[in-house]
Amino acid sequence: MFENPLFLIPFMTGLIFTVVGFIMLKFPPKKINSLYGYRSANAMKSQERWDFAQNYSSKEMIKLGLLLSACCIFSFVTNFNPTTNRNIGLSLLIVMVIALLLRVERAIKNKFGTH
Repeated sequence: MFENPLFLIPFMTGLIFTVVGFIMLKFPPKKINSLYGYRSANAMKSQERWDFAQNYSSKEMIKLGLLLSACCIFSFVTNFNPTTNRNIGLSLLIVMVIALLLRVERAIKNKFGTH
């Protein structure tokens, strides 16, 4: 059961999302940089946007990481072949990454506008 990609992919990546989210919440990058933190053109326009994006993205990462980890429950109630399990697991991961980006960018836009 624990070798099932539908269990492993969501559980492990969800765990990573959650841990990284807590680390970023506890130790956010102080200044705009190109190495660490939530980096998008929108977030890097000003220090105020940067600080907001770091805080908001880390909280969203924790939420989505927990949700992604919870998705591993599907592996206990389904009986797909390994390829289908892998594809579903990877699809869940991709959806969560896209959701994270869209939610953070929308929050930045709502708070600061388009400029």
